[in-house]
Amino acid sequence: MFKKILIANRGEVALRVIRAAKELGVKTVAVYSEADKDSLPVKLADEAVCIGPAPATKSYLVMSNIIAAAENTGAEAIHPGYGFLAENADFAKACELNDIKFIGPSADCISMMGDKATARETMIKCGVPVVPGSDGICETVEEAREFAESVGYPVLIKATAGGGGKGMREVHKPEDLESQFTQAQVEAKAAFGNGDVYLEKLVLRPRHVEIQVLADDFDHRIALCERDCSIQRRHQKLLEEAPSPALTDELRREMGVAATKAVRAVDYRNAGTIEFLLDEDGKFYFMEMNTRVQVEHPVSELITGTDIIKEQIRIAAGEPISCADRAPFSPQGAAIEMRINAEDVDNKFMPTPGKITKFRIPSGPGVRVDTYLTEGASVSPFYDSLVAKLICYGQDREEAVARAKRALEEFEVEGIKTTIPFHQRVLENEAFVAGDAHTDFIDTQMPDILE
Repeated sequence: MFKKILIANRGEVALRVIRAAKELGVKTVAVYSEADKDSLPVKLADEAVCIGPAPATKSYLVMSNIIAAAENTGAEAIHPGYGFLAENADFAKACELNDIKFIGPSADCISMMGDKATARETMIKCGVPVVPGSDGICETVEEAREFAESVGYPVLIKATAGGGGKGMREVHKPEDLESQFTQAQVEAKAAFGNGDVYLEKLVLRPRHVEIQVLADDFDHRIALCERDCSIQRRHQKLLEEAPSPALTDELRREMGVAATKAVRAVDYRNAGTIEFLLDEDGKFYFMEMNTRVQVEHPVSELITGTDIIKEQIRIAAGEPISCADRAPFSPQGAAIEMRINAEDVDNKFMPTPGKITKFRIPSGPGVRVDTYLTEGASVSPFYDSLVAKLICYGQDREEAVARAKRALEEFEVEGIKTTIPFHQRVLENEAFVAGDAHTDFIDTQMPDILE
């Protein structure tokens, strides 16, 4: 096991890694920007190093500063968290070249699965179902039009290096293809430095169902059941639950087997997520792989009794997965995670950074709150708007939903607007209560929010 690791991130995920490391007896180094110098992760880590000014481009995204901080503090490994450099193959390679263990997959795996066109081709070769798509990158509108006409509209334009909905455009009519194609290229270039796009047949009213996977150096490849992440805004998740109310035991096993097949195909190590689209006929299609821990990992932890962050550290340290012998595809209970963001729901989810004047978090049976904030702290305008993750667990979905309602009532945040009212409304929605939420949930169930 490592003696000391550095966390190349901030906020809630940095604190989550610090806590897991402490329980493993591993010392921690926090890095921070000038804006985060008084943050909770900085206070709770064994050591802390300032790596630059507030903008992420001058701090959390500066690889050389992070590598130097690890070398100067004697950290043997770096945990990237999620976001920032977590899926940056160059950063993983830089760690390797400086004899620092990257707590995640290899640089080659990140490159292979981070490029959506390559990932898609790899899945086809290993027999994992994929949505009908273009044969690699579409360089011209003419190529895009030829594909769209061959499979029929609607189609989805996607950035090959993308994520989080950037560089993604739905096209429902032929006359809209050229403008949407150009916009997707421009947005992809601005967001990822790579303007390449490809096309897929658009699956109408799908669910977004993903499988949490773990893989180590001892030939253990396991699927920790699934998460349903269908409630989204502009392709960004807002609420996640596990297990998915849409899956039968048979379908759960089938998707889990496909996910582990994907992991073996790329010789993956560490934690990752295979994301699928599930259509109304029960057919599923590979969408992408996230080569990191995800924001919504707590719901998988609660229904499987697994600490995913600890498993990441163990795997990177050359140890076997501790839960390798656990019965696969066997969720126990149900869990729901609600992302409490500093956003104004009545103003198209506009960010609302500022000082928190009151912060009372809920507690009680089955309630977990992951946050780095305290009363009097501020939500910075420089970073994402996540205030806290409220995770509620129950013996079944009905109890989990009841606890989530109770916990939201207890959750008090003043000084900024948050998404708490949005989640309260979701939990009362008939389609959600019935377990019938699709990725068009906000469009169909809450259209007024988008006006």
